[in-house]
Amino acid sequence: MASEEFDREKSLGYLLNLAGRLIGRALDQRLAGYGVSLGQFPLLLTLWEEEGLTQSEIARRLDIEQPTVANTLKRMERDGLIAAAPDPKHARRVLIRLTQRGRELEATLKAEALQINRRAAADLTPQELTGFRAALGKVIAAIATDRRG
Repeated sequence: MASEEFDREKSLGYLLNLAGRLIGRALDQRLAGYGVSLGQFPLLLTLWEEEGLTQSEIARRLDIEQPTVANTLKRMERDGLIAAAPDPKHARRVLIRLTQRGRELEATLKAEALQINRRAAADLTPQELTGFRAALGKVIAAIATDRRG
């Protein structure tokens, strides 16, 4: 079997990384106007889905290292987005909840993210976008399975 030459312009990993960085940069610029960083956004999305999670639960759901989550939560608490409080049922657990400010930003920040997503997909037909999402799901599943196995 002939070995395949690596071509950066055809590399799935390179192209996905580039697209992710460009989308991330555009979203980061939008979020900054609200005092939120790109790194905080996934944690906010998780907490908008379910509050009262522990730091380790958030890390697990997002597949992010626990020290990274801990540092991000500290910044979010400093910025008035979340509050950490002991779990009344388990003294050693600390639960993370959104503050009023954190809750109030949900609709606005999701709208900003939706606008960036629309811009990124502007030249795709609905069928292309559906196929692209399905293909990305398969790529993610293949890599996630490979990491676990």
